[in-house]
Formats: sequence, structure tokens, C-alpha cells
Amino acid sequence: MSKIAYRFTLKESIVGLQFLFVAFGALVLVPLLTGLDPNVALFTAGIGTLIFQFVNRQNVPPIFLASSFAFIAPIIYGVQTWGIAGTMSGLIAAGVFYILLSFLVRVRGSEFLHRLLPAVVVGPVIMTIGLILSPVAVNMALGKTGDGAVQLVPQTPSMIIAFITLAVTIMVTLKGTGIFRLLPIFFGIITGYVVALALGVVSFDSFYNAPLFAMPAFVFPEFNLEAIIFILPIAIAPAVEHVGDMLAISNVTKEDYLKKPGLQNTLLGDGLATSAASLLGGPPNTTYSEVTGAVTITKAFNPAIMTWAAIFAIVLAFVGKLGGLLATIPVPVMGGILLLLFGIITAVGMETLIKEKVDLADPRNMIIVSIILVFAIGGMTFNFGGVGFSGIGLGAIVGILLNLVLPKTKHFDGY
Repeated sequence: MSKIAYRFTLKESIVGLQFLFVAFGALVLVPLLTGLDPNVALFTAGIGTLIFQFVNRQNVPPIFLASSFAFIAPIIYGVQTWGIAGTMSGLIAAGVFYILLSFLVRVRGSEFLHRLLPAVVVGPVIMTIGLILSPVAVNMALGKTGDGAVQLVPQTPSMIIAFITLAVTIMVTLKGTGIFRLLPIFFGIITGYVVALALGVVSFDSFYNAPLFAMPAFVFPEFNLEAIIFILPIAIAPAVEHVGDMLAISNVTKEDYLKKPGLQNTLLGDGLATSAASLLGGPPNTTYSEVTGAVTITKAFNPAIMTWAAIFAIVLAFVGKLGGLLATIPVPVMGGILLLLFGIITAVGMETLIKEKVDLADPRNMIIVSIILVFAIGGMTFNFGGVGFSGIGLGAIVGILLNLVLPKTKHFDGY
């Protein structure tokens, strides 16, 4: 029986609104970067959290699910290549991948996941997500569109805005205390926005034209095999990250969520939440470490708090002016955030290799890491039956296959 009671009170509602505030900056950042609707992202984050809680109702972890950073690169590419509707079919497939993994874990145990997706594969895959995206961050910091084709804001003011945004985000990350330490992106965006206002590069047309209340701009998926094949392998990294998230919240609350409700159920909840979000045109859902950090600081372990946060997210999704206001954020503000964010994603991949003590002196490990990086970043493309495999997805597939077929190096049998 869980030691943490589920209490649905007014006090929990106020704390829940606070936790939504903690998650808000990162939650809306993904749709703003990828061309999705931030109001839809709010709605699907709320719905996804409620789905996760329902699946794990026997012992609900106090976590909030929202927009996943791991999918920024494939969504940007997918929206440009197949449109939002086509991209959504690939994101649904990612959710189905989680669901299938949950059943495999149910049958084979959680160790199966580590054997199939070891750090030597997952680490470099995560690294490629950040490295492939880095030109997008630079272009946006220079005031251009992500592909660099159009100059949206003059370069000089763009660089001023981007670097001030970056500097504030870094300083809050390093020097912030308490709840402020969890909001570096939020403070970075606010500061960059104020500088952009002072430099006269903010247009309020989208805010003025937006209705006060409106239905979120839901987009329903269209089947696209290319999008599915491209996006599906990228689900590997966040699936493994999910295990770490469950360990983190277990350590915070002193409840072993890997046993009850069990990884098989938390993965299932995550997969259903991601598929549900994609059915409506929202980004995939993932556990938010910012919110877990806030739980650590406040000791607010009651999962009903996250229910309230989900309800508030759903309500805010119908405020049309909110989406209009978010759309006024200039490109260089986002670029400043991304200069740090995409580097951090790469560093997380490196940390995965280091934390798991992957010995790169072992020729086998070196080969796997090298091939993943070069294939993913270098633009290698394989075509099977008219369908192209490239980028992060190709790197992930090749990495998994190499890990399965390459023999262990004799002098490194201990790994």
C-alpha cells in the first residue's frame, strides 16, 4: 500500500498551479520551435498526465507529463517535409513503441530494456539529437528561420537579444536557488523578450488578432510511412530516459515506482499519453524533470497536485490570447535558449556514456559510437523499397544492429 495519500483539496489546487508554472516554459517551447500549436500542447499535456495517472492508479507517481525535447529535431524536419498531419503519424508510432516496450518489460523484465538499448547505443543517439540541431539554434540566434533561408530580424539586434537571453539562462541555472533554479528557461525568455521590446523587434499582431477564448487548433494525423520510419527509432532515447525519471521520483518520494506500479505500467502510461497527444496534433509527452525538482524542494508528494496541474493546463488551452501572446516571442529569443539547450542535449548523451562507464578504449564500443555519430550527422541515407532511412533514426537502427552482431572484444569481456 502506498504511503503517499491522494488528497484532492483546494490547497493541492494552488500547489498544482505552481507546478504548471514550473513546467510552462519548457512545455510551450517545443511547439513554438517546431511549428505546432502551444495551446494544443497545453491541452495534450493535461490529457496525457491524466491518462498516465489512470493507468498507474494503484500507486500514482507525483509527476507531470508534457512536451518532449527529444523529438524537436524530427518534428522540425517532419513538419517541413510531410506537414503536421503526416508528422503526427510518426509520433503516434513512437507512442506505440513505448506501449510495445511496456509489454516486453512485463514479459521479460526491466533488464531486457538495458540489454536491448545499452548506454553505448543510447548515449551517441542522444548526442546526435543535439548536434544535428545546432545549426537551427545558430540561425535563429542570428534572426533567421531555422533553415537559414529568411532573415526575420536584423542580425545585430538579433545577436544582442540572443546572447542576453543565453547569459540570463546560464546565470539562473548556475546561481538560482530554490524554485528559481528550476526556471532558467522561463527567466531567459522573459529577459530576452524585454530586450526585444526595447529594440523594437516585437510585433503584437498575433496577440491582437487572437480571440480571447478559442478551440485549440487540433490537427488529426494522416498516415505517412516515411514519417513513421524516420521518427520511430528516435523514441529509443526517451524510452530509456523514462527509466531514469522513474528512479529519480522514486528516490525523491522514497517509493519504489519501478516495483509498484512497475516500469511496465509507467511505460504504458507514457506511451498512451504520447499517442493521445499525437492524435490531436500535440508533441509527444515525457516526464518533466523540472517538476520532479520542484517536488524535491517543496516535498509536495501528493499526486493529486499533478491532477490539478493537468486540469489547469487543459483550461488554459482554450485561452486564445495566450497562444497569440506566445507567438509574439521573437526568433532570436528562442535562438538564445536553443544555443544552450541543444548543447545540453549533446552533453546528456556524453553523460550517459560516462555514467555507465562505457570504455571507449574497447574497439567494439568505439566502432558503435563512431558509426552512429557519422551516419546520423554526416547525412548517410539508405533506401529500402523506396523509403529512405537517414539522420538520427538511421544512426539508432545501425547502433542497435551493431550492438547485437559485433562480437565482444576478448580483452573487454567485463563490459
